[in-house]
Amino acid sequence: MKHILVTGGAGFIGSHVVRLFVNKYPNYKILNLDKLTYAGNLANLKDIEKNSNYEFVKGDICDAKLVQKLFSKHTFDAVIHLAAESHVDRSISNPMEFVVTNIIGTVTLLNAAKHHWQNIIAGEGNNGRSNLFYHVSTDEVYGSLGETGFFTEQTKYDPHSPYSASKAGSDHFVRAYHDTFQLPVVISNCSNNYGSYHFPEKLIPLAINNIKNNKPVPVYGKGENIRDWLFVEDHAKAIDVIFHKGKTGDTYNIGGINEWKNIDLIRLLCKIMDKKLGRLDGESAKLITFVKDRAGHDLRYAIDSSKLQKELGWKPSLQFEEGLAKTVDWYLANEEWLKNVTSGDYQKYYEGQYAKR
Repeated sequence: MKHILVTGGAGFIGSHVVRLFVNKYPNYKILNLDKLTYAGNLANLKDIEKNSNYEFVKGDICDAKLVQKLFSKHTFDAVIHLAAESHVDRSISNPMEFVVTNIIGTVTLLNAAKHHWQNIIAGEGNNGRSNLFYHVSTDEVYGSLGETGFFTEQTKYDPHSPYSASKAGSDHFVRAYHDTFQLPVVISNCSNNYGSYHFPEKLIPLAINNIKNNKPVPVYGKGENIRDWLFVEDHAKAIDVIFHKGKTGDTYNIGGINEWKNIDLIRLLCKIMDKKLGRLDGESAKLITFVKDRAGHDLRYAIDSSKLQKELGWKPSLQFEEGLAKTVDWYLANEEWLKNVTSGDYQKYYEGQYAKR
């Protein structure tokens, strides 16, 4: 029996990881610690909430007393750390919130793991169980690419936004605890995720929701920024593989091998939505609205995930067009979920932001 702490497990990526581990490993006890901010939603896990190997605790990763209490009570074998503030626009509006959650929260977890695993770290054993602190990060820590090249695990860090700077800081602390205290860690840096249960502040779910409701679809600048897109279920499977087979102390890049200009992605999405909604071809594209570019907007991200593929045997399962159509189908079939998550903070925040532009 492994006892695993998953932080941020009610969020977009976290909920997919929790669901995969709960269903695939009935002999693992999964404890989901989530603060339930605007992007955390227990409805994301309604299908597994009654499973005997799953438990939810509402709490903040910055609450050292709570974190220590949970480690003492559950004797965690491993941590999969996904809890983070993740939206670049919000980091520009409130950088300190990102510093607190992404850096101080990560160090709080590292301290708890170090304290409770100190005998194992010292080589005294733990009854045959292995420990691991798995830190989930982003490709944005690497900065921006030109027209060619890819981010590798050796790419130097060059963050340009408060969000990416806070994630870079947390990555450095995780490595420092490995190098200084011999804490068993592994890090993965992923490209942009898309799929079901994604809070509609990010590009794809925002566009789907706005197209559906005949609202403007905002695109930064001229839409020429390029991103590599990764289906969230493929990301969860990669985390599973890295968690079980990854080398302690190593970093693994996870990418979809799937680069798209933002404007080309939105135009494809408009075509898919026209077909799904029974609209004339080109009708949804009329909603595209170019807005003032984001400050410090990186031009291009592209991930080289060959290390993960060659060493651990992972590869993405879906072509982007297929994954995007599947994502649209999910949002159209889950109108109640979308209505609930867009009824409060999201509306206030975005109406205010776009009113400024």
